[in-house]
Amino acid sequence: MNKKKNILFFFTDDQRFDTIAALGNKEIRTPNIDKLVESGTAFTQAHIPGGTVGAICMPSRAMLHTGRTLFHLENNGSTVPAEHTLMGEALQEVGYQTFGTGKWHNGTEAYARSFTAGGEIMFGGMGDHWNVQACDYDSTGTYENSRNKYIAEPFKDNNVKNRLCDHITAGKHSSELFCELAGQWLKHYDSDDPFFMYISFMAPHDPRSMPEKFLNMYNPADIKVPENFKPEHPFDFGIRQVRDEVLAPYPRTEEEVKRHLAEYYGMISHLDHQLGKVIEILKDRGEYKNTIIIFAGDNGLAVGQHGLFGKQSSYEHSVRVPLIFSGPGIPAGQKRDSYTYLMDIFPTICDLIDTDIPESVEGVSLYPTFTDKNQSIRDTLYFVYADLVRGVKNDRYKLIEYRHQDLIKKQLFDLKNDPKEKNNLSDQEEYSDIVEELSIELTRYRDQWDEMVDPIGKKYWQRDNYHKG
Repeated sequence: MNKKKNILFFFTDDQRFDTIAALGNKEIRTPNIDKLVESGTAFTQAHIPGGTVGAICMPSRAMLHTGRTLFHLENNGSTVPAEHTLMGEALQEVGYQTFGTGKWHNGTEAYARSFTAGGEIMFGGMGDHWNVQACDYDSTGTYENSRNKYIAEPFKDNNVKNRLCDHITAGKHSSELFCELAGQWLKHYDSDDPFFMYISFMAPHDPRSMPEKFLNMYNPADIKVPENFKPEHPFDFGIRQVRDEVLAPYPRTEEEVKRHLAEYYGMISHLDHQLGKVIEILKDRGEYKNTIIIFAGDNGLAVGQHGLFGKQSSYEHSVRVPLIFSGPGIPAGQKRDSYTYLMDIFPTICDLIDTDIPESVEGVSLYPTFTDKNQSIRDTLYFVYADLVRGVKNDRYKLIEYRHQDLIKKQLFDLKNDPKEKNNLSDQEEYSDIVEELSIELTRYRDQWDEMVDPIGKKYWQRDNYHKG
């Protein structure tokens, strides 16, 4: 009897969809991710639906691991109830050993349910890449021995707080820390069971720092300014003071954006180098040909586009992410433009290893697209940010609506002729039917996703004033 296929999952933090050389970015160097593109299938229209809180990665990661839609999570994804089957749980049920390392933003109990082994776990949203506040694996999920006291701001006060951390490997970068542990686990894996390995990077999330070799790889002077660069967003929709947006002063400058992009690219090249080492160990163990490798990111990032720096919007730079499948059963050197969400990865894995999809999963399997490149999984997509933004796009147009204090604003973009979303068409009479059509689709999604069960939907998006203005 042949062993089931192993699964190796690389998940990055804040990596935008257009930051891979093999997929068209001529400024960045990603040789190992490029090899995955060449040997596998890249989904060029992979998305997140957005988020209900400023920490977009928290609900995004919960959607990934549960396969559920945004408003069917618990506590914005900070916890996962027992009735929501996690990806790791489903794989354990069919005989997989599951190993996890790196960032986890969805609660300690959910981590214990997901993985049978692990280490160097960073519970939280972000941190110092050179001094990761990490935990060893605790199968009970309580982490009682990992809650330690510290002074958060010793230069200001002597207030003592508690943090979830039982060790810090001083001076070792997060990308190296996670990949080295994963490599060691692979080297010593001696079970006949298939494995699921989940490596969740903190990179390229800020504070963006990396070894000098990778920082010096990119000269800011040589980086192109995004064609949709603006010194400030055209209007205030309530995110000016979100922490991502205060990384650079207002008004933004081209020089500042180029510096941030050089650092952003350097972090991505560094994590690319580290994941390449894990894949080499996989090959040395003779497991490469029997392993499905998945590469994806949790959300995008503006870094100067539209006058923004973060991901708290429904623009393409914030909602589109990289997604690559490579390995047995995956067509090589292929691209698919079928619309997809990260929540579709869970059911796709189930189909790839021929196991049942749990009932709690709401995502749609991408498996049919591997055999039929013209197969469409979704015709439209829905986007959300808190109670401030709602959006929807079809095969050509995207409608975005904003509600903030007295602001009621619409944008319509022709993504075919204006992929960088520079020209708002919403006020032009010739596009009124398209605005109306997409407004109806927004309402349909709101009801289908049970948006009104979540408090963030109730302020501006009630039935009686939806799309008002």
